[in-house]
Amino acid sequence: MSTQGTVCCASYGKMAEHQEGDAGQLHQEDADKKGRGGSEMMEGTSEAGAGKTDTSVADEAVVVKSATAVTSPERHVSIQTSLKGLEMLVDLNGAGRKSCPLCPEEKFKACYSHKLQRHLQNLHWKVYVEFEGQKMCICHLPCRQLRSSLSGDQAGGRLVAHYHCAVCAVTIARKTDMVSHLKRHVNKGETEASFSGGADVTSEEQLPAGQAFQIMKELGTNVQLMPNHTTPQKTDTFFNRKMKANRQLVFCSLAVLAEERNPLECLDAFGATGIMGLQWAKHLRGSVKVTINDINESCVKMIKENCHLNHVRVEGGKRPGDAQGDGDTPIAAVEVVKMDANVIMHLRPFDYIHLDPFGTAVNYLDAAFRNVRHSGIVSVTSTDTGSLYCKNVNVTVRHYSCQIVRTEYYKELAARMVLASVARAAGRCNKGIEVLLCVAVEHFVLVVVRVLRGPTQADESAKKLRQLVHCQWCEERVFLRPGSMVEESLYKQLPCRCHGSMPGKTAVVLGPLWSGPLFNTGFLRRMLVAAVQHSMEDLQPLLKTLICEADCTTFKSFTSTNSPGLANQVECGVLIKTLQKVDEADSSDHAGKRKSGEEGGNVLKRLKPETLLEHPAFYYSVHRHSMRGMNMPKLNKFLQSANEAGFRVSRTHFDPTGVRTDATLEQFKAVLTKYSVAPASASHAPIKEETGRVD
Repeated sequence: MSTQGTVCCASYGKMAEHQEGDAGQLHQEDADKKGRGGSEMMEGTSEAGAGKTDTSVADEAVVVKSATAVTSPERHVSIQTSLKGLEMLVDLNGAGRKSCPLCPEEKFKACYSHKLQRHLQNLHWKVYVEFEGQKMCICHLPCRQLRSSLSGDQAGGRLVAHYHCAVCAVTIARKTDMVSHLKRHVNKGETEASFSGGADVTSEEQLPAGQAFQIMKELGTNVQLMPNHTTPQKTDTFFNRKMKANRQLVFCSLAVLAEERNPLECLDAFGATGIMGLQWAKHLRGSVKVTINDINESCVKMIKENCHLNHVRVEGGKRPGDAQGDGDTPIAAVEVVKMDANVIMHLRPFDYIHLDPFGTAVNYLDAAFRNVRHSGIVSVTSTDTGSLYCKNVNVTVRHYSCQIVRTEYYKELAARMVLASVARAAGRCNKGIEVLLCVAVEHFVLVVVRVLRGPTQADESAKKLRQLVHCQWCEERVFLRPGSMVEESLYKQLPCRCHGSMPGKTAVVLGPLWSGPLFNTGFLRRMLVAAVQHSMEDLQPLLKTLICEADCTTFKSFTSTNSPGLANQVECGVLIKTLQKVDEADSSDHAGKRKSGEEGGNVLKRLKPETLLEHPAFYYSVHRHSMRGMNMPKLNKFLQSANEAGFRVSRTHFDPTGVRTDATLEQFKAVLTKYSVAPASASHAPIKEETGRVD
């Protein structure tokens, strides 16, 4: 056994003896240890100040070590963040035979580096359990032993492969049991140990009630988080770290609108911790007037505390310098309101409104479009994936008034269903929408629309609400043409021939759905510029994919901030001249044109919608339509081949194996079949099938 493995076994041997009970008892013991952590730290400090003898120094080391184990437990060697970290436990570049750090000598003998590297990757790393960035690999060390019998004999038990929990260090044999064990930690809010090695956490303090909170930093903004902030059923100040991409997309869309006109009056209708509104105020400063709203009293208090933490002045309250006594001047100001979201949107007009409730947002759409200003933006985040992804059909009909089935393009189907609800809500207020952005990743659907006042715009948006004809055999789909209400004409509109060759009803009618475009290239390009300016490296690949998907092309060149192409952007029929190039753009205008009198305003000019080239609707999955027994080509090679065949093709962010194209399903399959190759052993496959099959 290696030296490092021996040390780990010695450190966790005693722990495994006390952790063979059920999970509830282990959680209780862990909570008792954390409760005694503060007293042990005080004892360690007093003993350290008593003297500097050898005995006192040794006692101090013991106390400090025990206190450290309580506040931030030492990670087991089987818990790593990457495969490289697991391989670094052994010097693979050195000469000679080496032992596995996670296996005893009798199970895996010492071998050379290339064999040990395959062993670590295939046995330990391949079956890890992930929890908040930590990978818990399988461990074969004698940390956990099963008793040989229940009679109480002293015979040694056999070694059992197990996992070490990243939160409480308990050892669990089965992978499914470890997943359930981690879910219980999340439900109880006992995940503070997983934050000890995170880069986002900056400090940890103590509340007066005795409950510790953490301070997390995102995009230069600090927020206080309760230990159970990830469970909305247990806390009012809910915060989801996985929604970072959503917050960045909303921020970039607001930054683009702030270039057109300022100052903007923007509203975060559901503040929770207030991190989104604080990011707006800290980075956009005087360009925006931020209002953070929440109906919960505890959330409002937490938002105000986070404002003081970020040196942001709360309008109507004290300055952060007055409260803390440091004399710092606030860098921005926000307004914190305790009110129902529907009430505040009915009372006051806004230029930018963001809706992110827990679940569906259909209950707040009417109020959002009531007082939003002309050419303003409304962004809606929906997290009710159960009804959006056709898991609860009754809830889908009740909330969105749409009939849907589970399809291969279900994510885009959900996005168009949300847009249909947004368009209907805007139409009831005599307003129309033009879609700027639509994203469905992870567990949320985000839509960003520009609001255009007037009944004419409302009628144009209502015309884009159409039903979809979907073939249940081949999953071909096409939007129903207006006036086609006879059932026999449905099959004629589908380009496939499944109705003539298959018995029964092969097509169903879905919707009504939004049939217009989902993206705007000009707006996405400006969002990419904002992401580069504010150092959002994680968001830039997604925005580049969206730009290629909006144009339905495979090759795209991204212009820099000083490119002349950014001066005039066509966004959903609106010619927008940005602040950087407004002087150059105004020089080319005619003398009789009226220009905006505001200092930071832009010139908006309506263009004909025919000048815009819409991207094709929906996408096809390469794996879904590949031929059985054939090796399909690489996705990039297939995109290039389809482009050479005369079709518009691009990747899609909805599905990593999906291809957005204007070709029909029959044409798509023809190109896929043409460039698919038979495997090398294809000539022997029929012989094996004839001689090997016994049924």
